[in-house]
Amino acid sequence: MPELPEDETVLDGLDRLVVGAVVRDVEVFREYSVRRHDGGPDSFRDQLTGRRLSAAVRRGKFLWLPLTEPAPQPATPQPGAAPLVESVETPPVAALLAHLGMSGQLLVRGATPDTSASATEAVTADATAQSDAPSGTAPGGVVPDGAAGTEDDWQHPHLRVRLHLDGAPSGARYLDFVDQRTFGHLSVHDLVPADDGATRAGGAPTSGIIPASAAPVPAAQGPAAPSAVTPSPGTPSSIPAGHGSDLPLLPEPVAHIARDLLDPNLDLDALVSRVRRRRTQVKRALLDQTVVSGVGNIYADEALWRAQVHWARPTDKLKAADVRRVLDSAAEVMREALVQGGTSFDELYVNVNGQSGYFDRSLAVYGQENKECRRCGALVRRDAFMNRSSFSCPVCQPKPRGL
Repeated sequence: MPELPEDETVLDGLDRLVVGAVVRDVEVFREYSVRRHDGGPDSFRDQLTGRRLSAAVRRGKFLWLPLTEPAPQPATPQPGAAPLVESVETPPVAALLAHLGMSGQLLVRGATPDTSASATEAVTADATAQSDAPSGTAPGGVVPDGAAGTEDDWQHPHLRVRLHLDGAPSGARYLDFVDQRTFGHLSVHDLVPADDGATRAGGAPTSGIIPASAAPVPAAQGPAAPSAVTPSPGTPSSIPAGHGSDLPLLPEPVAHIARDLLDPNLDLDALVSRVRRRRTQVKRALLDQTVVSGVGNIYADEALWRAQVHWARPTDKLKAADVRRVLDSAAEVMREALVQGGTSFDELYVNVNGQSGYFDRSLAVYGQENKECRRCGALVRRDAFMNRSSFSCPVCQPKPRGL
């Protein structure tokens, strides 16, 4: 399953290639892929059509694109008439939420090649496009305008949803949701205050939904500017709810998800205390998205190996320094993975250009059963863990007593 570095890589591509675009039309090819949307495919299409994708935001493994109504163009004033007040785009009250599941991909098509690759992607990208891309694909996996395969009738065999775009900064014409195993999903949800942000800022936790049907903020007022003053109890926080936007709101289904280790607004001391208060194994705590988000099986094993902590160590027996070392190691390994575009074991994880990540070549223990530990030379072992596997070094990460 894609973890934080993979989702962050996709987020970066969306931010560069499609943010600012207006959704002209929506096609749903498989209703199951919008199963989390209240109202079904028709409502999903209606709530997206005509909306602008105003930002790309992430918290943990969830991605969302806040939706705004494009500002109406003012009419030309008559000679001698007072100048017209410029229209202001209303702040978003809803967002397109994406969860990639096991194999979900958000693919941008039709962008011009010179806007499609960042410096990192240019270094790591293969010279040829992915095998599942249409003919005419340029290096980097982007389909240039005018090439074969850019027409509306081009379909990936696992294409589930397509957004037709106008006005994307890259010239992109489509945002495609491709999902082979169909565990991923798209949906539109109201935005709600981030409770953890409100508490962190000193006010009482906020609650309540800002409905998508709420009246727009008058153009003369505009959205409230962030204040440096600590909010009073009951006042929504100005702390960003996720990475990629200053908006202190997030989709309702994400409200229970904790901040991740790369979030600049994470309170690390509070997280250390929260982990130590839990009576569970340290790896289970790392995978609990209500404790800390974005860490999955791969990066949990890699972080614990770096910190030299066995995955079954009880959290309430760990010293604060040990917990901090584990969390710092997890943040470090995810930053390194992010530079390399994430971890790809097969063609199911790609970025928005169809390119695979390369961090799998740097894994120290995950998937390395019976290979020598890079640190001590002992053979890496695999243990059964929550219907999955846990990889560790028996020397560097000794088992806790009684296990």
